[in-house]
Amino acid sequence: MNNSINFINSQYEDFLEEHRVNQIAVKDLKENNKKLEVTIDALNTRVTELEQRSRSNNLELQCVPERKNENLIKIVEHLGSAIGLDINADNIMSITRVAKVNRQSTRPRSIIVQFSSPLTRDSVLAAVIKHNKSNPKDKLNTSQIGMGSVGEKQPIYVIEHLSPENKALHAATRLKAKEIGYRYVWVRNGRILMRKDDNSDYKVIKNMDFLNKLSLCYEGQVLVS
Repeated sequence: MNNSINFINSQYEDFLEEHRVNQIAVKDLKENNKKLEVTIDALNTRVTELEQRSRSNNLELQCVPERKNENLIKIVEHLGSAIGLDINADNIMSITRVAKVNRQSTRPRSIIVQFSSPLTRDSVLAAVIKHNKSNPKDKLNTSQIGMGSVGEKQPIYVIEHLSPENKALHAATRLKAKEIGYRYVWVRNGRILMRKDDNSDYKVIKNMDFLNKLSLCYEGQVLVS
């Protein structure tokens, strides 16, 4: 009986020791996993920043009608004339239409223009914004660049060329802004910003986690800055 009890005690002590070792191992694994998650998040952020930076010379032209044998450079030159800015082929490094994300969409394929420098890109974007503010009832449209039937006007949008991740984040931010009553969403130098009204501070939307936290704070009536 004593031998049996001693054996059982010995087995129990071994089990406790093994359990203690396993607990330490699990704790170490959890800590390492958290470190890896932080590292992966940092790397993903870095990749997104690099992808966006590679587009610093680019603009995206949306809703420009497609035509057979079209001259995209001429379209951009006509756009320059409409906004009061001299744009010629020397300012353009490359230009192309890109495939639709949603193939069922009836919108024309977007035009991606790579200008010779970020300064040229910013000048074009600033001129478009100025034109639209100066002509709120006649913003940039197809008739102003010599496209479309007489009297027909279709709006044209000129925006920064966002990376795929930022484009998805921008779309999600616009939906969230409508949901929680924010009036303004815009893009500046690849960053997505939103503001509740004219008197509030803007918020930089860094990722989906931040956007979700903003929504949760709204539900609790405590907005983060």
